[in-house]
Amino acid sequence: MAFDFQVTIDCAAPHELADWWAEALGWQVEAQDESFIRRMVQAGAASEEDTAQHRGALVWKAGAALNSPDAGRPRVLFQEVPEAKTVKNRVHLDVRVGAERREAEVARLLGLGATELWRGSQGPYAWVTLADPEGNEFCVT
Repeated sequence: MAFDFQVTIDCAAPHELADWWAEALGWQVEAQDESFIRRMVQAGAASEEDTAQHRGALVWKAGAALNSPDAGRPRVLFQEVPEAKTVKNRVHLDVRVGAERREAEVARLLGLGATELWRGSQGPYAWVTLADPEGNEFCVT
C-alpha cells in the first residue's frame, strides 16, 4: 500500500519561512481561504488569535504550506512551534541541482539569506550544507 505524505518543518515564523523556501525552490505558497477562516472565527470554531495578516491576507497563524509546480512531489508545511531550534536536524532536505550548478545555487541561496555551515564529500559525491533563515539545515548536491 502506498501512502501520500507531506514534509513538515517546525519554525517560529511559518509564513516568512514559507516565503523564503518558495523563493529558494521556485515553488508556490499555498493560498489560504480567507472566507473559510472568517467563517470559522464567526462560528466560534477558531479565535482571532488563531489568525494573522500576512502580505495583506488573512491566514491561519500556525502554518503555511508550499506546493511544487510539478505534480507528485510532497507538500511542505511550515508549522509554528514555541521553542527555538537547538540541535542539528535529524531529517533535512536535499536540494539536488547537480555538480555543474552547485556553486551558483549555493551563491544564490546565500544571497537569499541562507548561511553556509560546511562542505562535505564522499567518493565522487559532494555537497554543501546550508541553513535557512531559522537555522534548519539542508544540503545542496
